Amino acid sequence: MLIIIGYIVVIASALVGYVLTGGYLAVLFQPLEFLIIGGTAIGAFIVSNEKKAIKATIKSLGSLFKTSNYNKALYLTLINLMYNLLTKVRQNGGLSIEQDIDNPKESALFKKYPLILANPQICDFITDYFRLMISGNTDVYEIEALMNEEIETCTNELEKPAYAISCVGDGLPAFGIVAAVMGVINTLAQADRPANELGELIAHAMVGTFLGILLAYGFVSPLAALLRQKNADTVKILECIKVILIASMHDYAPQICIEFGRKTIFSHERPSFFELEKYIQEVKDKNANSKENRE
Repeated sequence: MLIIIGYIVVIASALVGYVLTGGYLAVLFQPLEFLIIGGTAIGAFIVSNEKKAIKATIKSLGSLFKTSNYNKALYLTLINLMYNLLTKVRQNGGLSIEQDIDNPKESALFKKYPLILANPQICDFITDYFRLMISGNTDVYEIEALMNEEIETCTNELEKPAYAISCVGDGLPAFGIVAAVMGVINTLAQADRPANELGELIAHAMVGTFLGILLAYGFVSPLAALLRQKNADTVKILECIKVILIASMHDYAPQICIEFGRKTIFSHERPSFFELEKYIQEVKDKNANSKENRE
């Protein structure tokens, strides 16, 4: 919704300002300029990207119009799951969660956290590193280095669509100039026309430059910036999990481990200490009541 609102503001500001200065909107309607600029931009995009990068970019465009799932509710759910897993390991040993991490979709523990199961990337990250931790003979610094490597790989992978969109935005002003130059060439080829007709042809040619710059900085480049913000949310939750697990490997208590993780979360999504404590207690009470009802 915010993207649509932003686009409306961009278009309205440009067109209203143009009309108030005495301009005629009909002059700006040049479908062939759109064809030249849009076609060359799409062609350059295809040439500069591999097939998998093109698919990832197209897929990422759809995610831009959706509300981010990386909110406070997801972090509360994640931290509570990590707390329960670490507590179970501390009380009963690493083998007590082996079945949970080997098949999380069938795990009674993981089923309590559908938000985590719905995100395969988060779920796999948790289970993979818990599996390494309980396998034995694992060095905390080696595990941390491996986590950093995986997060860096994820970051680079997420950056490809954003970079591809950014390159298109950077190229649009130049393609606008191409359209304008072609319009000027067409005008010069018809120099024997009356002055008023030549003026109209030159105005049509200059629309190309206007469209190229407007499309670049008002429409395409902002999408790349927004996608990078969403990518940062994806990476941040992996970093939160990493910090919690590394703290656990240093033999801190589960409550301290999740506090370490809470501190890494962006401030607008980070639950307060008391919010987290209250949430964990509510889940404990709910699980206790469910157990009593079953008995």
